[in-house]
Amino acid sequence: MTRPILYHCPDARSLRCLWAVEEAGIDVDLRVLRFPPRAFEPEYRAVNPLMTVPGWAEGGRLMTESAAICERIAEGTPLEVRRDEADYWDYRNWLHRSDATLTFPLAIMIRYTRVEPEERRLAQAVADYKAFFGGRAKSIEAALADGREWLVAGRFTIADIVIGYAAFLATTLGADDVLGEATTAWLARCTARDGFKRARQRQAADSRVQ
Repeated sequence: MTRPILYHCPDARSLRCLWAVEEAGIDVDLRVLRFPPRAFEPEYRAVNPLMTVPGWAEGGRLMTESAAICERIAEGTPLEVRRDEADYWDYRNWLHRSDATLTFPLAIMIRYTRVEPEERRLAQAVADYKAFFGGRAKSIEAALADGREWLVAGRFTIADIVIGYAAFLATTLGADDVLGEATTAWLARCTARDGFKRARQRQAADSRVQ
């Protein structure tokens, strides 16, 4: 049986998928690309015309949305919240919130601190979108205010992966000071997991191979 292929850039949002793969124990063919692919990996256009990561190729189908790929990975495992569980719709809401609300402002910060040439970097945009992220990250703090260990269903799920990635990304951009106390403690639990550690070790090892 052919393994799914995961196209990934180290610590990009495709890390969600690699983390989910490690948590679920799925065997994938990992292809580590340089970031941003549109600048450094022209041959990737033949795989994904959007030139974005993740790219998940399986059974003749390409998936490009990290939360959707995580749903595919989680299906049939404890990482999934099933439709008959009480937290199902909260779970689905977190999956959509992960990119539409939380990762978007961080992507703007990345653009104007790392991607654009020095003369085009905009400190005001970075500050504005950091504040934007901080306001929306309050939803994580509110969800954890009752002392729960994980976001939904009383267990670790891909909701923690997709939202945890956004919080982790904030730490790499110096935006973690806008995270609340409960959020910071929850993020520490997320990143202490063996699955997260294996994912980051694997991306580093595969990067050295290229």
